[in-house]
Amino acid sequence: MTSSSIAEQVSTFNEGFTAQIGPELSAVFDAEQQALTAAGRPDDAVGVGDQLVDATLLTPEGAEVSLATVVGEGPAVLVFYRGAWCPYCNLTLKTYQEQLLPTLRDRGVGLVAISPQTPEGSELATSNGSLDFPVLSDPGNVLSRALGIVTEPTAEARAAHTQLGFDVADSNADSTGDIPFPTVLVVDGDGRVVFADVHVDYTTRTEVDEVVAALDLLP
Repeated sequence: MTSSSIAEQVSTFNEGFTAQIGPELSAVFDAEQQALTAAGRPDDAVGVGDQLVDATLLTPEGAEVSLATVVGEGPAVLVFYRGAWCPYCNLTLKTYQEQLLPTLRDRGVGLVAISPQTPEGSELATSNGSLDFPVLSDPGNVLSRALGIVTEPTAEARAAHTQLGFDVADSNADSTGDIPFPTVLVVDGDGRVVFADVHVDYTTRTEVDEVVAALDLLP
């Protein structure tokens, strides 16, 4: 079982990734992260006290399901991630599976991961991390857009992606490059947000202990 923090795992991954892709592509992604950080959190991004809207999502099998049905009557942790193509997302979801899910189950709190990718992508994310919690698709980023957390890679980053052999649009259900900022929400049984952590730099993520601490905010 992984015991190190997400930040520690990201640091180790980045060392190998930078060596693999070389300085030119690394500089492109560094510039993108710096630009995202400089722009900051969107003014209309979801925040504490907001009411979560319902949305129609897709299961990995392609069946429609409402967010309200998945969350049920209990509190829940919602994780918005970019897609199975994102190594930082895979690393984070696997860590949540191993380190966070047992605590949430003990406390009767659900865990749901949501991305704009196709149902096939959700299935891939599930298998990548051996995930044992719902992983759903938000086609067209309808839910993410309502929460004010939608962005897209820069043109330079997408060109770098192409050099690495993939394009975000090929993974998304609506064939666009739109993706959510990596975000973790903790919502109570009434769908009210008690914790919202939006990461504009996609190489950083909400640590497990931060989510666990946020559970104490639940009524």
